[in-house]
Amino acid sequence: MKIKEGFVLRNICGEYVVVAVGRQTLDFKGLIKLNDTGAFLWEQLQKDCTEEELLVAMRAEYDVDVATAQADIKAFVDSLQAAELLA
Repeated sequence: MKIKEGFVLRNICGEYVVVAVGRQTLDFKGLIKLNDTGAFLWEQLQKDCTEEELLVAMRAEYDVDVATAQADIKAFVDSLQAAELLA
């Protein structure tokens, strides 16, 4: 899975936000605010990866147990799919 083209992550005054660019601005209004973990996962999803690869990357970056990491990744991916942000 991968983030759709036309969305970029920016750090603005210490806050992570995702905004639409180019043609995506026609359909997507507003922005998405992410915490540090969400921004980390977003960056991982800029390249094509699986949930297992996200789990490995998240556990390497953060001190988190497998169950918590899996639940957080699933919730994040589900919200991206619901917003149609994954290609």
